[in-house]
Amino acid sequence: MDKSWRSAIEFHGHECKGLAWGYKVATFAMEKLGIDRSSDEELVAIVENDSCAVDAIQVVTGCTFGKGNLIFKDYGKHAYTFYNRNTGKGIRISRKKGVEVDDIMSANSDDIFEVSEPKEKIPKRARIHKSIECAKCEESAMETRIHIFKGQFLCCPCYEEAVLE
Repeated sequence: MDKSWRSAIEFHGHECKGLAWGYKVATFAMEKLGIDRSSDEELVAIVENDSCAVDAIQVVTGCTFGKGNLIFKDYGKHAYTFYNRNTGKGIRISRKKGVEVDDIMSANSDDIFEVSEPKEKIPKRARIHKSIECAKCEESAMETRIHIFKGQFLCCPCYEEAVLE
């Protein structure tokens, strides 16, 4: 068993088809883009769901929310876009229509993946933003998430609550 596959299982907590799908997607993307596991932001992953597959993608590619090179789009699609920042090359991978696979790990990637050009431009590198204290809960929030409501700086939950009052 491959070391990165074992690491994905350990990280996720169990072996399942969703995890195998993410592992297969991640290794295929890295091979096609000619890049190894990301130590910083050399590789970017945009995932369009929050399934088990994303855990394997994080472990195998090194793309994480903390580094800012894992981007989540809540579309509910089994589609994944990867970029090699060093070359500017990108790839979007989704499941081929009508394909059902029992053994994902041994399946031929060309038989199960639909490969296309990315639908969006390569994301900018992660930026660190200053924090601003919410006038209501007094917790700090990233300035890009602060809302101004009736002259007060409010975090997202406090803003939503204030608008509903």
